[in-house]
Amino acid sequence: MEFRLRDLRVFCTFRKAVVSGGFAVGLLTLASSTQALANNLIVNGGFEQTTNGLGQFDDLTQATGWTSAPLNGQLAYNFLFGPGTADTTGENGQYGNLQLWGPNNGSNNGLPATSPDGGNFVAADGAFQTAPITQVVNGLTPGADYTVSFYWAGAQQSGFSGATTEQWQVSLGAQTQSTPILDNADHGFTGWQLASFTYTATQASEVLSFLAAGTPDGEPPFSLLDGVSMSAAPEPGTAGLLVGGLLCALGAIRFGKKVKS
Repeated sequence: MEFRLRDLRVFCTFRKAVVSGGFAVGLLTLASSTQALANNLIVNGGFEQTTNGLGQFDDLTQATGWTSAPLNGQLAYNFLFGPGTADTTGENGQYGNLQLWGPNNGSNNGLPATSPDGGNFVAADGAFQTAPITQVVNGLTPGADYTVSFYWAGAQQSGFSGATTEQWQVSLGAQTQSTPILDNADHGFTGWQLASFTYTATQASEVLSFLAAGTPDGEPPFSLLDGVSMSAAPEPGTAGLLVGGLLCALGAIRFGKKVKS
């Protein structure tokens, strides 16, 4: 009994887990995701709340908490789609109805009804009447690091042909980071993926913005966005301490079972 307790203390002190590295990473990912959701600073990051349903920003509706200001007097060609509408009924804007290529309108490209976050999502033209989607984030600590995470993808407007590229340029205040440029096939869809960027706050309130960038003009490249979250980044070493604590708890359970047996 004494030998086993000493072993457990050593186990926890040095965090030498008798489990696979993949299991530890899984525990860390789950804990980090839970923490991020609990401390999310973004209002309406899933774009579920709107002022007037779906469609083009400013022309017909807005996502609560977000703005999409006109640039040089032109409305941004940014849209809100509902689940399954992108390649079926589409959504309306200043030039009429807009759809994206998908399985329901002639392209077997795998476009799903929603992002992994579910519900509504944003689709922004990256080469025509471009302007960012923005939100003022409050409650920041100047000098502290914050992680912005979101789902994104590339698609093409239905009725047009040709390969395209899609990207998001994401800014917090004066700091800008960009996703990779996605190469999208004719009538294509790139698949949803998760991105995370870390920024250092310079003020208590900062503007978070998403600007779609794509090519070429005339073969409309659309960048898709959903599930935006922002939370304080873990302090250095926190991740290791978290894994260590989880593994120590696991070790305690295992040793306890051995003592009972």
